[in-house]
Formats: sequence, C-alpha cells, structure tokens
Amino acid sequence: MQHVFTVNGMSCGHCVKAITQAIRALDPNATVQVDLDDRRVEVDSEQPRVALADAIRDEGYTVLD
Repeated sequence: MQHVFTVNGMSCGHCVKAITQAIRALDPNATVQVDLDDRRVEVDSEQPRVALADAIRDEGYTVLD
C-alpha cells in the first residue's frame, strides 16, 4: 500500500537515512523515497499508516498528514 507523508524538519542525507531506517525497522521490505525539497516521504508498505507516521515522529520529525 502506498502512503505519502508531508514531513517537516528534513534537510540532509542524514534525515533521509534516519527516516528510511526507522520505516524499514517496521517493515524490512518497505520502499521509501524521500524528497527533501518538497518535504515528502513516500512509503510502499503493508504496515498501517499510523505506525509509519509514528516511526517518522520517533526520529524527531513532524508529520503533517
């Protein structure tokens, strides 16, 4: 299932890595694409949307939707 999040606080490659690792800790088979300029994180995962958003928040980022 495809999930798209708007995320504030991302600015660099470290952010991309942190978010990707957090999501893959929940779902090792997830595909993650992060667009820093558009503040967008696209996730293809079978995990519930709320669990994915919580994983991003746990890394210190603000998930707007």
